Amino acid sequence: MDLYWKKIKEEKYRAGYRKLIKKSFVLPSGVEMDYDLLDDGNDLAILALTPENKVILSKVFRPGPELVLSEMPAGMLKVDEDKIKKAEDELLEETGYKGKIEFAGTAVHDAYSSKIRHVFIAKNCIKVSEPRTTEEDEKFVEIIEMSLEDFRKHLRSGQLTDVESGYLALDYLGLL
Repeated sequence: MDLYWKKIKEEKYRAGYRKLIKKSFVLPSGVEMDYDLLDDGNDLAILALTPENKVILSKVFRPGPELVLSEMPAGMLKVDEDKIKKAEDELLEETGYKGKIEFAGTAVHDAYSSKIRHVFIAKNCIKVSEPRTTEEDEKFVEIIEMSLEDFRKHLRSGQLTDVESGYLALDYLGLL
């Protein structure tokens, strides 16, 4: 069975602040199909651990689910940006912690997005400053430390927006 789809057209457009791509394919059956996909660019997520292996998270309101969620530090990546440097900067900016950064792998964001998420580990993190967020809605953030056992429960609960990066990072460390 041939599962290859031939792309015949791609067009970028905007819907409000969201960037989208309309991709047209010819399926193996010969049928033409159009798909509207998110064009969010790439990003990164960081599983940050203290010397005692506590996970550093930010408690922040998320407007999509309308909930306060405990999240891993993360940020958007520019095309040619140094990923390690960006991970260091995001960790410090969002949490006030510094640590030894290691690359853990990449994850596809979802089936209808062009985004690739780059996942990092930050080991032996220590607090060196207060978080440096500047956007108005990000000023209401609480930094917490969570045990690995509680973080595993937190991942299973689905109450964060980036469950897959948490699992990928724990697997990389052999801590699942």
